[in-house]
This record gives sequence, structure tokens and C-alpha cells, in this order.
Amino acid sequence: MTTNRANGSLYTSVENKIATIEFGHPASNSFPSELLERLANKLDELSSNDEVAVVVLKSEGERAFCAGASFDELVAIDNLVDGKKFFSGFANVINAMRSCSKLIVGRVQGKTVGGGVGLAAACDYVLATEHAAIKLSEFTIGIGPFVIAPAVKRKVGVSGLAELTLDASSWKNAYWAKEKGLYARVFENIEELDKELEVFTEKLASYNPEALDEMKKALWIGTENWDSLLIERAETSGKLVLSDFTKKALKKFKS
Repeated sequence: MTTNRANGSLYTSVENKIATIEFGHPASNSFPSELLERLANKLDELSSNDEVAVVVLKSEGERAFCAGASFDELVAIDNLVDGKKFFSGFANVINAMRSCSKLIVGRVQGKTVGGGVGLAAACDYVLATEHAAIKLSEFTIGIGPFVIAPAVKRKVGVSGLAELTLDASSWKNAYWAKEKGLYARVFENIEELDKELEVFTEKLASYNPEALDEMKKALWIGTENWDSLLIERAETSGKLVLSDFTKKALKKFKS
């Protein structure tokens, strides 16, 4: 079942101390700004919920995990203020994931592009299927993955980030992502993925909550400057999207 709402959907359930956030959008689970804001707010809310030990982040359907930011909104940007605001959407979500006191487990069931790769990288642990290929295609339209780059680099290293970014038209398969450290485990199908997700998160939720909290902090040491860094990166992308090159590329892509 997938949503047909123009601004997408976001559903949260809590069971046995495991909070599951499920997002969806008819355009391959992409994110309009409103949906990104809702996700960031929900993560902030769960961070202070004592009834939650672990957060699972997943998307609707069986195909795409996330196609990144809304293409329609990207095309409509015509000034620097709106550009910075648009790219700040993923910056705010990644910072919310980083500062959330709960460990976040990503369930990546299918292909993911651009900002979606950033979401996967900002999870503390990711389970994926072998259909979960990734791509950073931003160069093809004249921008770059500047906002998500710190999160992606933290998982796959500088060489992995360069390989993804510079070879902007090629997909990297799920086993490449696992070898680089983006995914912890890769399964043949969704059924196997979900079976292991249930077992793994139940174990995680049974551990000492204070120990989980301290581990979350330990995993993110050295990222304290991201509140300002990612917003600076959003401004960089906001400038690039207004360039003649990008405007022409977007027009060609849309047609």
C-alpha cells in the first residue's frame, strides 16, 4: 500500500519500546519540504520519549526506499532564500537523526538516490535488501550532494564519497554499500529483511537504555559542528541551483 497524497505521508507506531517511522510519497518516496519538516519534528519528539528505546526508519512499498528531495520543488526555486530553505530540509533531518537520543535502524528495501542516501548514512545501523542500490546523481543537474556529504563520508570514507559523487550516472549495488560500511547486512528479499529487523530491534530494545544512550553519543562524537556546517552546505547548494547550467539541466531533465 502506497500513499497518493501530494505532500506524502508519515506514520509512527510504538510497540515494545520500538518506534517505527514510515514515510511515503507517490514519486518514489521522495521528500517535499513539508514531509522533511514533519520527519525532523517526529525524531525530536521521539528523542525525549521514555517509552521508546529504538527507532526504525522505513518507507512505503517494495521498490524505492527514497528518491531524495522533491523534484517539483527543486525546479521551482528562483531565489537564494528559497534555495537555502529547500536544501536545509535534509540538513535539519540529518541533524535531528544525529541528535536523537535513540539509536536509529534503517530498513532500506529498494533503490535510493541523493538525499535518500544521506538518510541511510545518518542511521546508526542499516539492514537492506540486495535491491537497495544507491546513486548520487546531483552532478548531472549541476549541483552536488553537499548537505549529505558529511553523513555519507562518515560511513563510506572520502574515497567512497568521491566514487559515488563523481560517477554521478552510475548505480552502486547493495553489496558495494555493505563493503563500504553504509549497510550492516544485506538480504535477498524483503521477507528475510523484515524477519531479521524484528529480531534485531527486539534485542536492541531489551538492552540497558542508559547504555544505548551513551553508545549513541559515542557514535556521533566529532559531529558537533553539523548544526552550522549542514546549513552552510545548504546555502552552497542553494546558489548552485540558480546557476545557468543547473537551470538548463533541470529544464532538459523535466522535458
